[in-house]
Amino acid sequence: YGGARPDVEVKMLSLDEETGASTTLVRYPPGWRRDEPEHLLADEEFFVLSGSLAIGEQTYRELSYAFLPSGFLRGRASSPEGALVLAFYESEPLAAAGAAGAVDESRLVRHVDALAGEWGGNFHPQFPPGAGRKFLRQDPHDGEQTWILGTMPLRFGRRPEKHPVVEEMFLLSGELVGPLGVMHAGCYFWRPPEEWHGPFGSKTGNVMLFRTKGGPLSTVYTEDEVEFCWHPEHKPILPEGISEEARQPYDGRPRL
Repeated sequence: YGGARPDVEVKMLSLDEETGASTTLVRYPPGWRRDEPEHLLADEEFFVLSGSLAIGEQTYRELSYAFLPSGFLRGRASSPEGALVLAFYESEPLAAAGAAGAVDESRLVRHVDALAGEWGGNFHPQFPPGAGRKFLRQDPHDGEQTWILGTMPLRFGRRPEKHPVVEEMFLLSGELVGPLGVMHAGCYFWRPPEEWHGPFGSKTGNVMLFRTKGGPLSTVYTEDEVEFCWHPEHKPILPEGISEEARQPYDGRPRL
Protein backbone atom coordinates (compact mmCIF):
# COMPACT_ATOMS: atom_id res chain seq x y z
CA TYR A 1 0.00 0.00 0.00
CA GLY A 2 1.78 3.10 -1.26
CA GLY A 3 5.12 1.33 -1.61
CA ALA A 4 6.96 3.49 0.94
CA ARG A 5 7.71 0.52 3.22
CA PRO A 6 8.01 -2.60 1.03
CA ASP A 7 10.05 -4.46 3.66
CA VAL A 8 7.56 -4.32 6.57
CA GLU A 9 4.41 -6.24 7.47
CA VAL A 10 1.12 -4.31 7.49
CA LYS A 11 -2.33 -5.12 8.82
CA MET A 12 -4.99 -2.73 7.47
CA LEU A 13 -7.56 -1.65 10.07
CA SER A 14 -9.46 0.90 7.95
CA LEU A 15 -9.09 2.44 4.50
CA ASP A 16 -10.82 5.35 2.79
CA GLU A 17 -10.90 4.26 -0.84
CA GLU A 18 -11.54 7.82 -2.08
CA THR A 19 -8.65 9.60 -0.32
CA GLY A 20 -6.30 6.70 0.43
CA ALA A 21 -6.34 7.60 4.13
CA SER A 22 -5.80 4.59 6.38
CA THR A 23 -5.22 3.24 9.84
CA THR A 24 -2.72 0.38 9.92
CA LEU A 25 -0.61 -1.80 12.16
CA VAL A 26 2.98 -1.77 10.88
CA ARG A 27 5.51 -4.37 12.05
CA TYR A 28 9.12 -3.30 11.44
CA PRO A 29 11.45 -6.34 11.43
CA PRO A 30 14.58 -6.35 13.61
CA GLY A 31 17.42 -4.66 11.76
CA TRP A 32 15.14 -2.55 9.52
CA ARG A 33 16.82 0.64 8.30
CA ARG A 34 16.73 3.48 5.76
CA ASP A 35 20.04 5.26 5.18
CA GLU A 36 19.01 7.89 2.64
CA PRO A 37 16.94 10.98 3.60
CA GLU A 38 13.35 10.90 2.34
CA HIS A 39 9.90 12.34 2.92
CA LEU A 40 6.37 10.99 2.60
CA LEU A 41 3.72 12.58 0.40
CA ALA A 42 1.20 12.10 3.21
CA ASP A 43 0.76 13.10 6.83
CA GLU A 44 1.90 10.26 9.09
CA GLU A 45 0.75 9.95 12.69
CA PHE A 46 2.04 7.01 14.72
CA PHE A 47 2.13 5.43 18.17
CA VAL A 48 4.70 2.77 19.09
CA LEU A 49 3.02 -0.25 20.68
CA SER A 50 6.24 -2.21 21.29
CA GLY A 51 9.91 -2.11 20.35
CA SER A 52 11.51 1.09 19.11
CA LEU A 53 11.85 3.14 15.93
CA ALA A 54 14.49 5.82 15.28
CA ILE A 55 13.93 8.66 12.80
CA GLY A 56 16.84 11.06 12.49
CA GLU A 57 18.06 11.95 15.98
CA GLN A 58 14.79 10.97 17.68
CA THR A 59 14.15 7.47 19.06
CA TYR A 60 10.54 6.45 19.61
CA ARG A 61 10.23 3.79 22.27
CA GLU A 62 7.17 1.93 23.55
CA LEU A 63 4.19 4.29 24.04
CA SER A 64 5.83 7.14 22.10
CA TYR A 65 3.86 9.28 19.66
CA ALA A 66 4.54 11.63 16.73
CA PHE A 67 2.71 13.51 13.98
CA LEU A 68 4.92 14.14 10.94
CA PRO A 69 3.21 16.35 8.31
CA SER A 70 3.48 15.62 4.60
CA GLY A 71 6.93 16.55 3.28
CA PHE A 72 8.68 16.27 6.66
CA LEU A 73 12.31 15.35 6.01
CA ARG A 74 13.36 12.08 7.61
CA GLY A 75 17.05 11.46 7.97
CA ARG A 76 18.39 7.98 8.62
CA ALA A 77 15.70 5.69 10.07
CA SER A 78 16.12 2.32 11.76
CA SER A 79 14.62 -0.25 14.09
CA PRO A 80 17.43 -2.44 15.46
CA GLU A 81 15.13 -4.52 17.69
CA GLY A 82 12.01 -4.25 15.54
CA ALA A 83 8.78 -2.43 16.39
CA LEU A 84 5.01 -2.74 16.23
CA VAL A 85 3.51 0.65 15.35
CA LEU A 86 -0.05 1.93 15.04
CA ALA A 87 0.12 4.30 12.05
CA PHE A 88 -2.39 6.73 10.52
CA TYR A 89 -1.89 8.08 6.98
CA GLU A 90 -3.94 10.93 5.49
CA SER A 91 -3.44 9.66 1.94
CA GLU A 92 -1.59 6.84 0.22
CA PRO A 93 1.90 6.81 1.81
CA LEU A 94 4.19 7.42 -1.15
CA ALA A 95 7.88 8.13 -0.47
CA ALA A 96 10.17 10.58 -2.27
CA ALA A 97 13.92 11.02 -1.91
CA GLY A 98 15.47 14.04 -0.20
CA ALA A 99 13.74 17.14 1.07
CA ALA A 100 10.33 18.44 0.00
CA GLY A 101 9.26 22.01 -0.51
CA ALA A 102 7.44 23.93 2.20
CA VAL A 103 6.32 21.92 5.23
CA ASP A 104 3.68 23.19 7.65
CA GLU A 105 5.71 22.81 10.85
CA SER A 106 2.89 24.29 12.93
CA ARG A 107 1.28 20.85 12.65
CA LEU A 108 4.44 18.94 13.59
CA VAL A 109 4.46 16.95 16.84
CA ARG A 110 8.00 15.67 16.95
CA HIS A 111 7.73 13.42 20.00
CA VAL A 112 5.45 12.77 22.96
CA ASP A 113 6.19 10.15 25.62
CA ALA A 114 2.86 8.86 26.92
CA LEU A 115 4.61 7.64 30.08
CA ALA A 116 5.39 11.25 30.98
CA GLY A 117 3.00 14.04 31.91
CA GLU A 118 -0.08 14.14 34.09
CA TRP A 119 -3.62 12.91 33.53
CA GLY A 120 -6.24 15.60 33.00
CA GLY A 121 -10.01 15.85 32.95
CA ASN A 122 -12.09 18.60 31.30
CA PHE A 123 -14.80 16.14 30.32
CA HIS A 124 -18.44 16.77 29.51
CA PRO A 125 -20.45 17.18 32.75
CA GLN A 126 -22.44 14.04 31.88
CA PHE A 127 -19.30 11.98 31.24
CA PRO A 128 -19.19 9.19 33.86
CA PRO A 129 -16.52 9.81 36.53
CA GLY A 130 -13.50 7.57 36.88
CA ALA A 131 -11.45 8.44 33.79
CA GLY A 132 -8.40 10.52 32.84
CA ARG A 133 -7.08 11.87 29.57
CA LYS A 134 -3.66 12.73 28.10
CA PHE A 135 -3.74 14.83 24.93
CA LEU A 136 -1.17 13.95 22.28
CA ARG A 137 -2.18 16.44 19.60
CA GLN A 138 -4.65 19.11 18.52
CA ASP A 139 -4.32 20.36 14.96
CA PRO A 140 -3.85 24.17 14.88
CA HIS A 141 -6.01 24.53 11.74
CA ASP A 142 -8.99 22.20 12.00
CA GLY A 143 -8.86 21.22 15.68
CA GLU A 144 -8.61 17.47 15.07
CA GLN A 145 -7.44 15.69 18.20
CA THR A 146 -5.57 12.59 19.32
CA TRP A 147 -5.50 11.55 22.98
CA ILE A 148 -5.18 8.65 25.40
CA LEU A 149 -8.09 7.83 27.70
CA GLY A 150 -7.72 5.64 30.78
CA THR A 151 -10.64 4.37 32.85
CA MET A 152 -10.96 2.69 36.24
CA PRO A 153 -12.10 -0.92 36.75
CA LEU A 154 -15.85 -1.50 37.23
CA ARG A 155 -16.69 1.90 35.70
CA PHE A 156 -19.71 2.17 33.38
CA GLY A 157 -22.10 4.72 31.91
CA ARG A 158 -25.85 4.85 31.38
CA ARG A 159 -26.29 7.30 28.46
CA PRO A 160 -25.72 6.64 24.72
CA GLU A 161 -23.79 9.42 22.98
CA LYS A 162 -22.80 10.77 19.56
CA HIS A 163 -20.24 13.19 18.07
CA PRO A 164 -20.28 15.50 15.00
CA VAL A 165 -16.89 14.12 13.86
CA VAL A 166 -15.35 10.80 12.89
CA GLU A 167 -14.09 8.96 15.98
CA GLU A 168 -11.68 6.04 15.95
CA MET A 169 -10.18 4.08 18.81
CA PHE A 170 -7.50 1.44 19.34
CA LEU A 171 -7.67 -0.45 22.64
CA LEU A 172 -4.17 -0.52 24.14
CA SER A 173 -4.96 -2.56 27.27
CA GLY A 174 -7.86 -3.94 29.26
CA GLU A 175 -11.38 -4.49 27.95
CA LEU A 176 -14.30 -2.35 26.83
CA VAL A 177 -17.88 -3.59 27.21
CA GLY A 178 -20.58 -2.07 25.00
CA PRO A 179 -23.94 -2.93 23.40
CA LEU A 180 -22.26 -4.76 20.47
CA GLY A 181 -19.98 -6.99 22.55
CA VAL A 182 -16.70 -6.93 24.45
CA MET A 183 -13.50 -5.47 22.99
CA HIS A 184 -10.06 -6.58 24.22
CA ALA A 185 -6.53 -5.21 23.81
CA GLY A 186 -5.70 -4.95 20.10
CA CYS A 187 -9.30 -4.22 19.04
CA TYR A 188 -10.22 -1.17 16.96
CA PHE A 189 -13.23 0.79 15.78
CA TRP A 190 -13.90 3.56 13.25
CA ARG A 191 -17.20 5.39 13.73
CA PRO A 192 -18.79 7.94 11.35
CA PRO A 193 -20.21 11.27 12.59
CA GLU A 194 -23.60 11.39 14.34
CA GLU A 195 -23.65 7.65 15.09
CA TRP A 196 -25.28 6.89 18.43
CA HIS A 197 -23.19 4.48 20.54
CA GLY A 198 -22.73 3.24 24.07
CA PRO A 199 -22.99 3.25 26.95
CA PHE A 200 -19.68 1.56 27.75
CA GLY A 201 -18.02 0.06 30.80
CA SER A 202 -15.01 -2.02 31.82
CA LYS A 203 -14.50 -4.67 34.48
CA THR A 204 -10.72 -4.45 34.20
CA GLY A 205 -10.20 -0.77 33.46
CA ASN A 206 -8.52 0.10 30.19
CA VAL A 207 -6.25 2.41 28.21
CA MET A 208 -7.43 3.58 24.78
CA LEU A 209 -5.98 5.74 22.01
CA PHE A 210 -8.66 7.98 20.44
CA ARG A 211 -8.57 10.16 17.34
CA THR A 212 -11.06 12.51 15.64
CA LYS A 213 -11.31 13.56 12.01
CA GLY A 214 -13.23 16.64 10.90
CA GLY A 215 -12.70 18.74 14.02
CA PRO A 216 -12.36 18.50 17.80
CA LEU A 217 -14.43 16.15 19.91
CA SER A 218 -17.77 17.32 21.26
CA THR A 219 -20.45 15.05 22.67
CA VAL A 220 -24.23 14.92 22.81
CA TYR A 221 -25.81 12.51 25.31
CA THR A 222 -29.33 11.16 25.40
CA GLU A 223 -31.61 12.77 27.96
CA ASP A 224 -32.69 9.41 29.35
CA GLU A 225 -30.47 6.81 30.96
CA VAL A 226 -30.52 3.19 29.80
CA GLU A 227 -29.71 -0.01 31.66
CA PHE A 228 -26.07 -1.06 31.29
CA CYS A 229 -25.39 -4.72 30.34
CA TRP A 230 -22.13 -6.41 31.43
CA HIS A 231 -22.73 -9.47 29.21
CA PRO A 232 -23.82 -8.23 25.76
CA GLU A 233 -24.37 -10.43 22.74
CA HIS A 234 -21.36 -10.43 20.38
CA LYS A 235 -22.63 -8.64 17.25
CA PRO A 236 -19.95 -6.27 15.86
CA ILE A 237 -20.74 -4.12 12.81
CA LEU A 238 -18.05 -5.03 10.26
CA PRO A 239 -17.43 -4.33 6.57
CA GLU A 240 -17.26 -7.10 3.99
CA GLY A 241 -13.92 -8.83 3.65
CA ILE A 242 -13.19 -9.10 7.37
CA SER A 243 -11.90 -12.56 8.24
CA GLU A 244 -14.19 -15.03 9.97
CA GLU A 245 -11.76 -15.17 12.93
CA ALA A 246 -12.14 -11.42 13.48
CA ARG A 247 -15.92 -11.83 13.66
CA GLN A 248 -15.77 -14.32 16.54
CA PRO A 249 -15.84 -13.51 20.28
CA TYR A 250 -12.36 -13.18 21.77
CA ASP A 251 -10.95 -16.54 22.92
CA GLY A 252 -7.96 -15.30 24.89
CA ARG A 253 -5.32 -15.91 22.20
CA PRO A 254 -3.06 -12.98 21.20
CA ARG A 255 -3.91 -11.73 17.68
CA LEU A 256 -1.31 -9.04 17.07
